[in-house]
Amino acid sequence: MLPSILNVLTEVSDAAAQFSMRGMAAIAAAIAVLGGMACAITEGLTAMKAVEGVARNPDAASKIRSTMIMGCALTETTGIYALLVALLILFFVGM
Repeated sequence: MLPSILNVLTEVSDAAAQFSMRGMAAIAAAIAVLGGMACAITEGLTAMKAVEGVARNPDAASKIRSTMIMGCALTETTGIYALLVALLILFFVGM
């Protein structure tokens, strides 16, 4: 009787450890997605300042626009990397 109880307790503890690992992976992926949210906020602020700059100096609109597009492209890669990290955590660590 005693060995069967130990086997059951071992299986339960293994299942609990696996469940805990999946939960931690889900939390880590949620934290990684915060990088995408920061990316969206940053792009909004960039567009806001670009519009302000064009309003103050309409002659520099082409330079401001090209610099803004380059900055938004670089910022967007950060959001894509955050998404990639979140997916990797979910599918490789969580399983």
